[in-house]
Amino acid sequence: MTGMECFRIDESGYTGFDLLNRDQCFQGATAIAITNEDAGRLIEKHFPNLQAAELKYRTLSRRQSNHPRLLALQRELLTNYKCVTYVCDKRYLLVLMFVDYAVEPFYHERGFDLYGDGRNYAMASLLSMVGPTLLGKEIFDGLLAAFQFAVKAKTQDALQELVSAARRTKWREIPEILGPLAQYAAPECLDAIVTPGVNTDAALVVLQSLISRMEVMADGPYRVEHDQSKNLLTYHELIQRFIDHDMDIEFRQTQITSMKFPLKLTEVAQVDSKLSHAVQLADVTIGAAIEAANNLTGLRSGGLDPDALLPLYRDDQFIHLVPTVDFEEQRRFREGTQAAEMINYFAANFFGPSSGEGI
Repeated sequence: MTGMECFRIDESGYTGFDLLNRDQCFQGATAIAITNEDAGRLIEKHFPNLQAAELKYRTLSRRQSNHPRLLALQRELLTNYKCVTYVCDKRYLLVLMFVDYAVEPFYHERGFDLYGDGRNYAMASLLSMVGPTLLGKEIFDGLLAAFQFAVKAKTQDALQELVSAARRTKWREIPEILGPLAQYAAPECLDAIVTPGVNTDAALVVLQSLISRMEVMADGPYRVEHDQSKNLLTYHELIQRFIDHDMDIEFRQTQITSMKFPLKLTEVAQVDSKLSHAVQLADVTIGAAIEAANNLTGLRSGGLDPDALLPLYRDDQFIHLVPTVDFEEQRRFREGTQAAEMINYFAANFFGPSSGEGI
């Protein structure tokens, strides 16, 4: 196995089912195909006087004097090694899940496909952007919290509170989105929400994106290593489920991505990050990306300048899930995708009682 290509991954911002956590608004992960020998050489080159037991982005970025070194390290990684970073706005992802489970089944029941041309993304973007103003921020937040809780609890009381929360909004302003719950309490939507295994954990979404890119970048069979942190236990279990799935099937996700089983990925292992220079570089990369997202949205300040960091990425090295008003571009990008089939397939084959509640 030692000669097999290995991607090292690390995550940041994981809060389990809770996507409304105010302290961690973004979640993401990075995968880098680099040997420990090359990683150690890069760390020695850019941080020759490092005293700490391991390279940690959060510690290094606090000092302004480290910023040029961190940027130079990122530039070398992104230029010379196979890398992919995924970052999502967790609040937007929750709204997208709301559309998937509290809206889409209503339309599906009536013969309308919200997935084929990305209308679900357009709906979620619209709701994310106008919801706080149109419905009132506190009321909109209450709706999202009620949805998140209903998905987790799966009780009749939680479902009734979700319907009540929808009815407390000015839902007639956007009846196409909120009408299924507020006007009809659509049974098909409520059934989707209480489906066993359905959850609001973002780990599956993050992994789908990372793996779809690793499958393209890998020349042949490959393996994954990650740190032993508690958060990554959920990722580890899901990766193993992906590896074990041996059905011959492929789904088109967007114009440029697809997911094909069985995977080229053959093995996943946990390692001590203190002993893995390569995992440490994944920590630096995802840490910088999450901090850039927080800075660009005004949630935090400090750390690397996003305007210096983000241009280092090629388009195929950075995946982001954020709301957008360019609905026509979304339509073109997602036209002809098999999102509905993929969601149903993943629900049947990968969701399970132990894959959701993370923290």
